Amino acid sequence: MQLKNKKRIKGALTSAACTLLGTQSALAMDNQADREHGWKIDAAVLSYSEADRVDANEVNVRAQKTFEDESKLNLNIVMDTLTGASPNGAAPSDQTQTFTRPSGNGSYDIQAGEIPLDDTFRDTRAQIGVAWEAPINRLMRYRIGTNISSEFDYESISVNGGLSRDFNKKNTTLSLGGSFASDTLNPKGDIPIAKASMAPATTTQPREGTSESKQVTDLVFGITQIINARTLMQFNIGISQSDGYLNDPFKIVSVVDTNGRPVDYIYESRPDSRTKTSFYWDTKHHFSWEDTIDIAYRYMADDWGITSHTVDLHYRWNITDQWYTEPHLRYYQQSGADFYRHSVSDGEAVVTNDEDLSADYRLADFDATTLGLKVAYRMANDSELNMRLESYQQMGDTQPSDAIGVQKNYDMFPDLDAIILQVGYTFKF
Repeated sequence: MQLKNKKRIKGALTSAACTLLGTQSALAMDNQADREHGWKIDAAVLSYSEADRVDANEVNVRAQKTFEDESKLNLNIVMDTLTGASPNGAAPSDQTQTFTRPSGNGSYDIQAGEIPLDDTFRDTRAQIGVAWEAPINRLMRYRIGTNISSEFDYESISVNGGLSRDFNKKNTTLSLGGSFASDTLNPKGDIPIAKASMAPATTTQPREGTSESKQVTDLVFGITQIINARTLMQFNIGISQSDGYLNDPFKIVSVVDTNGRPVDYIYESRPDSRTKTSFYWDTKHHFSWEDTIDIAYRYMADDWGITSHTVDLHYRWNITDQWYTEPHLRYYQQSGADFYRHSVSDGEAVVTNDEDLSADYRLADFDATTLGLKVAYRMANDSELNMRLESYQQMGDTQPSDAIGVQKNYDMFPDLDAIILQVGYTFKF
């Protein structure tokens, strides 16, 4: 996984909130808590570390102010840094490989048998978000917001909004949300020409311009239903449309001979649009012994040929009035994109025609498992100190059927292992 994409941490659209309300008495207390005026602050520091690859550190502060009329102001500030080595898309070989750095200045060597990693992976990101939500009347609420994000070579601005309405004595809530984001990419070394050969560092690199942009539109329709005094269920249907420059300018594809040895490296090419549809189901149950279980399932399919299934399970064990733990298990399975290839043979038509082509492992067929535990201590005045530790493992096809020649001697999709540690503090004033 590359945190550069933030696909596991953030999404373009925040779906309707689904908070466990527990018993009817707990529901009343939660509604009363929502009406309390003042600020609620959630602050967290996260460290993410992949074995021999990417490291990330993030600081996230969220603040919410509730007013007398039950309207709310939400603020969010994120700062993160990423360093390490990232796969460049090329296949391993039985000989030393030399690659031009993304900037076009300089080169680096990868030893025989190793997965080619670009060790210049560096980035710093700052993001700020503002949202306002308020009641329209007794049964309806609206929300509007904006987010601005800036990195070394990437800028994004988005707007979002939503409406929700209660029915059936407030036991049923329908919601509709949407967002629009406009992103601009300005990579160091400019934008490479899709499927052009990577030139040696001593020559001029093939470039088509200094920047590119894309737009992403998301819509989500949701229904939340209180099943009984202890059970809450939610269903969401979402659609996402991306248009513009969807390539990763830092990814290449190996062009190999009949023995599987590289004779060229070309820049990847992806479609200039992508439509994703998704279905999400979540059920939360509050047991009579005060523990809580939360199980969710998400299905996604797009017009690139990718489908995915995600199962997410949390169990909150209230040890005492002050202490609780929350084991977490997440399983993710994805099929590969139609245009994903580990490498291509010299002379294949796909090298010269208009077909798309990528060797980015994030578009491959793979499984991923997250296993973790959160421990929290609740203090006076609704304050809480918590820590979360998780392990992440990603596994793909290590010996694919389309491996060529010497590639069959190597692991074409090495397992990826990562550790995630987060420490958070919540307080009100």
